[in-house]
Amino acid sequence: MRYPVFHHHLLHERAASSSLTRLLLAAAMVAVLALGSRAQTPAPAAAVPSVGMPARITEVVLPGSEIEVKAADAKSPLVLRITRVSQHGTAWRYDFEYVGVEPGKFDLRDYLRRRDGTPIVTASDAADAVPSIPVEVASVLAPGVIKPHSPGAGALPGFGGYKKLLIAGGVVWLAGLATILFGWRRRRLALAAANWKPRTLAERLRPLVENAIAGKLSREERAQLELGLVAYWRRKLALEEERPAQMMARLRQHEQAGPLLTSLETWLHMPAPPQEVDLEHLLAPYRDLPADAIPEIDAQALAIASRG
Repeated sequence: MRYPVFHHHLLHERAASSSLTRLLLAAAMVAVLALGSRAQTPAPAAAVPSVGMPARITEVVLPGSEIEVKAADAKSPLVLRITRVSQHGTAWRYDFEYVGVEPGKFDLRDYLRRRDGTPIVTASDAADAVPSIPVEVASVLAPGVIKPHSPGAGALPGFGGYKKLLIAGGVVWLAGLATILFGWRRRRLALAAANWKPRTLAERLRPLVENAIAGKLSREERAQLELGLVAYWRRKLALEEERPAQMMARLRQHEQAGPLLTSLETWLHMPAPPQEVDLEHLLAPYRDLPADAIPEIDAQALAIASRG
């Protein structure tokens, strides 16, 4: 009978097929790991955000050691932060969130650095080269409207033979004024240190809101204030995964977040400041919060409060 021989051949063919399958699976795994270790060029955002509106780029794989955002610069036209980072083979996967302070085209790579201090390689032929991450921020100004230029410094008129005397008198006057101001400032700082006590977030926001009502905030400053409020409520209400448009709609309808945010948007388009505003009602949700609850506008509040 041939059944044993046939059975032997069948077992041999199955063993060969199983070995071939394992080899193919191993080759596929090696190929996936090789591809995962390479840099992936990030896809641009689906819609171009305007100045002051947050936008996100997710699932960006970059080679080399872990990357972080450079120290913030007050004059930077774009604010960037990393919302999520995870290891991806020998590379790292990142989610970025950015907000444009000025319109234009930017490269997020210019705002990054390696955590271990090694330089970021940009040459395309390098193994650990970081590719360009281009983004664009749209202007909030109407078409044809431009920002006014700062006036240039003009030449002072001559004063004939009295010029040197006037300069000497000015130097003496400035020296006396500086002595008075510095002495007054030291006394004021000493008194403030003696009477210092923690302030609430409502007290920190009050001068900002008052300047917004009076029309003393520029468009960029108002955008920074709105950005800080949106960032706080997005964290508090766990809306990090919401799209910007859906998130703003939910915040406007929220019982606590909505009043101040909608008021700021209304004041932005009003030709004249509102006559009556219930500041206590607008600041009520922030009355029991610590003064540093919104770090995004902490420095901004100090600068505007001291200026106002």
